[in-house]
Amino acid sequence: MSVLVYTESEQGKFKKVAFEVASYAKAVANQLGTTVTAIAMNVNDTSQLAMYGVDKVLNVTNTQLDNFNAKIYANIIKQAAEKESTKVVIIGSSANSKYLAPLLAVELNAGYASNVIEAPSNISPFTVKRTAFTNKAFEFTQINTDVKIVGVSNNSFGLVESSGSATAEAFSPSLSESGINIESVDKVTGKVSIADAEIVVSAGRGLKGPENWGMIEELASVLGAATACSKPVSDLGWRPHGEHVGQTGKPVAANLYIAIGISGAIQHLAGINASKVKVVINTDSEAPFFKAADYGVIGDAFEVVPRLVEKLKAFKAQQ
Repeated sequence: MSVLVYTESEQGKFKKVAFEVASYAKAVANQLGTTVTAIAMNVNDTSQLAMYGVDKVLNVTNTQLDNFNAKIYANIIKQAAEKESTKVVIIGSSANSKYLAPLLAVELNAGYASNVIEAPSNISPFTVKRTAFTNKAFEFTQINTDVKIVGVSNNSFGLVESSGSATAEAFSPSLSESGINIESVDKVTGKVSIADAEIVVSAGRGLKGPENWGMIEELASVLGAATACSKPVSDLGWRPHGEHVGQTGKPVAANLYIAIGISGAIQHLAGINASKVKVVINTDSEAPFFKAADYGVIGDAFEVVPRLVEKLKAFKAQQ
């Protein structure tokens, strides 16, 4: 009766979230006195999971699964859970995982707790700590169903390395042909995605126009960060909607979030509140973002950002 963990991947490689949920699953398995089984979809090399406590990997290889389909993925995870006699399933909190979570809960007749940030405080009853009210509060939730699904909040538990090895096993679940629609999906390559980024550099209307985004991209490049923007910027067409972060866009839980020329509307702050360190650069000392930020710079972005890039490049050159 192992703990089952769904490890997300893209283009044959695990995402960072896969290692975080594996680390969490190992902590739960230790509490239950059992092992960890991971399920992976079309991953070329699954050996990395052993570093984070996984004992066995069920690797599904099928080109029909290259594009994410919540219904199909949920059914595959259900089959893996039944095969392993699993009572606890661990998933992440990406958009994909949140899509499949309720479907999986129905498939397994399971209780589901989202936005979980710590290992269970109690096993019987099964109790987890999770964020509530857009990360402004915490609550302890009991999952009383026989099968339990835990959605781990991004960048909350961290990566915990373990010693050991993992056996790999080919897994061939039955697929419902009627539920598979293979479509062409265009994806941006060569850039750090917001979901996987440790650092996010975001900008707003204070940049005055799309032609000024070069310095934001340069700062992100120096830091190895993802670029993001506020809702008005994406609405104006300055930046793609995929970069819009906030309560109505993509949530951000980075280690470092840098907001440049963003006033800090409540919807934006709600979407990035889970980030560990928040830095704001703004000419308006009364901007709401300063109240939420850990560090603030009152200044013109067109002066501050180039100097910051210059200093960071000089620092990196000394390493």
